[in-house]
Amino acid sequence: MDHLPDIDAYTQVETVLKVEFAGVHPAATVTRCIAAAHHGAMEVTGHAYPSLVERIARKHLQVLATVTDEQG
Repeated sequence: MDHLPDIDAYTQVETVLKVEFAGVHPAATVTRCIAAAHHGAMEVTGHAYPSLVERIARKHLQVLATVTDEQG
């Protein structure tokens, strides 16, 4: 990843989202969504603040959950 302002903040984001989406998505999916959110934030804004990464990743995970529900 590009420059990370506080690696512990990203670890916390990952932990929060893994707990929030436990039973919905595998941990690897959460990790991939965080990485995609980080990349997208850097591309669009030039910054990847942990709070922004968390909001983007949460939206990704919510959409994936909706799609999974609709398919199942």
